[in-house]
Amino acid sequence: MKILAVARFDPETTPEKMRPHLEAEVEHAWRLYKEGTFREMYDRQDGPGVVIVLECGSVDEARGALAGLPLVREKVIDFEIVPLAPFSYWRR
Repeated sequence: MKILAVARFDPETTPEKMRPHLEAEVEHAWRLYKEGTFREMYDRQDGPGVVIVLECGSVDEARGALAGLPLVREKVIDFEIVPLAPFSYWRR
């Protein structure tokens, strides 16, 4: 199941608040990418943030994968989770 995860930053987030966790964040995200959970990652062009496409068995599995990220554990960011399905209009 493909899942879209759109990062939302805490309005109180500052670079100083994020800096101590960035190395661990990158390492954890790289591990999820290597195991196939993170399939694609994009920077937002309309402001700060990241969008991740995950491949998971369920929304709960995706939430669990994202919950392990250091910036999520530190409550610096959270994610809007959007489960995706194949485009159905072709059947009409």
